[in-house]
Amino acid sequence: MNVSRAAALVAGVAASSVVLLAGPAFAHVSVQPQGEAAKGGYATVNFKVPNERDNASTVKLEVTLPADTPMASVLPQPVPGWTVKVDKAKLAKPLDVHGKQISEAPSKITWTAKSSKIGPGEFQQFPVSLGQLPENADQLVFKALQTYDNKEVVRWIEEPKEGGEEPETPAPVLELSAATGDHHGGGAADHDKAEKDGEQGAEDTKDAGHDDDGTHDSASAASDSEASSSDTTARVLGIVGIVIGAAGVAFGVLAGRRRSA
Repeated sequence: MNVSRAAALVAGVAASSVVLLAGPAFAHVSVQPQGEAAKGGYATVNFKVPNERDNASTVKLEVTLPADTPMASVLPQPVPGWTVKVDKAKLAKPLDVHGKQISEAPSKITWTAKSSKIGPGEFQQFPVSLGQLPENADQLVFKALQTYDNKEVVRWIEEPKEGGEEPETPAPVLELSAATGDHHGGGAADHDKAEKDGEQGAEDTKDAGHDDDGTHDSASAASDSEASSSDTTARVLGIVGIVIGAAGVAFGVLAGRRRSA
């Protein structure tokens, strides 16, 4: 074996070792926002759960919400094949939400496999609408427990330290962006959608025949125009028919006179 081949072999082994060692660092439970997660607003986030085992499937995910920055509203989006439960806990200090005092807040979300699992080589996302996000924090740490069907439980609860190496089992961390002017954040529309759907449906039904933008009037005008056009066409055809009829009568008279002559 020459020197160049030996060097290439060493480089390949080194690269493979880096890939193998770096792989597990990315295969952990994480949380990412759909769009923006602004301080003081609402956001829709995805808890991403990869399956790390080759001989077992993930059947449960438990996410503990930050106790020092409680959120009054936690709305999980249904995931086919999974059931979800939101537990609440009493607050040491009530929250003031739109002028209303809230004495308890969501503390934990649990997803349990019903007719589906996260198999080897697969991952699953669990969407949740959160709010209001704290205004005095740069990030939120969610400790999570991942349970496999062989009864193994992986505890993703280690909080990362600034400037330090990533822990072996890091907790999911949601980075918060700067507050927006309206304090609603990028997920406000998604959060309010369910509440507004009923009202919007009623408004749509009410306005179906009474469009404020003149659509109804335009349709009526179009109908009148079509009727007028049809009437004009009928008149023209009638006149043409009369002319043709008169021409036929005249031709008959002339033909009769020629025969008589």
